[in-house]
Amino acid sequence: MKTEMKPTIRILGIDPGLRVTGFGLIDKTGNRLRYVASGCIKTDAGDALPARLGTIHAGLRELVALHQPAQAAVEIVFVNVNPQSTLLLGQARGAAIAALVADGVEVAEYTALQIKQAVVGNGHADKVQVQHMVRRLLALSGDPSADAADALACAIAHAHAGQGLGSLSTKGYRVRNGRVSQGRNTEK
Repeated sequence: MKTEMKPTIRILGIDPGLRVTGFGLIDKTGNRLRYVASGCIKTDAGDALPARLGTIHAGLRELVALHQPAQAAVEIVFVNVNPQSTLLLGQARGAAIAALVADGVEVAEYTALQIKQAVVGNGHADKVQVQHMVRRLLALSGDPSADAADALACAIAHAHAGQGLGSLSTKGYRVRNGRVSQGRNTEK
């Protein structure tokens, strides 16, 4: 009897931030997930905004060249209390996505609610719960840093989403203006 080999897909998860951008790489073979690498790209707060965005862009391009992911998943950023912080975070996210697209990596986007639901089973889980579940799901010897754990969780959520990019189910949730919340689903 011939055993068919399942393809391995390398997924890069990104938790964008202007000060710290977390990254996490996993391999998915069938239903199995394997940890590859994780960490953070840190920018110097004393640098001008363009230099900080350049650091994020260059760091991710270097990661892509080194690890050759086939797909990437990036957390979607929503409006925070401070509009200036939201704009800066959006620019960091844009630098990350531009780096991935420049290297030909397919990019999917997920809300924090979708990521937490996929990893913890609760869309309102806290950072400690996410770190713990990432550690368990990837059989790590210790909890990764909060930023790296969020990035790994993003990659895990994408791995659970199936082969189609961005196909994580929103059944049982209401989707309005790109936001997902509990309630009746209004997006088809």
